[in-house]
Amino acid sequence: QVTLQESGGGSLQSGGSLRLSCASSGYTYCISDMSWYRQAPGKEREFVSVIDEDGKTGYADSVKGRFTISLDNAKNTYLQMNSLKDVDTAVYYCKATTRRGGRCFGNEFWGQGTRVTVAS
Repeated sequence: QVTLQESGGGSLQSGGSLRLSCASSGYTYCISDMSWYRQAPGKEREFVSVIDEDGKTGYADSVKGRFTISLDNAKNTYLQMNSLKDVDTAVYYCKATTRRGGRCFGNEFWGQGTRVTVAS
């Protein structure tokens, strides 16, 4: 079992920056990668970025060059968001994927989300 808690959301003007954090606890040694997703009002949840335990990263085209994901040794993940636009307004969720094997069972865990509001 892995528990995730996001923080760092808020309201700001377009062009600003924000850093989201996702703190993990529990069976964190089982985590193979961590991701950020977002859900805008009236829309489906969409992928934003991913990082694996080797540091390999991936980004949605809409955030490339503006957002940076990172991961620390404690399996906490961060999303640095720069040059924010009003279309980035959403609830941002952290997801952890665990590997299968040993005491790890291959699963996905989600946080509760943190709201980001960008005013144009």
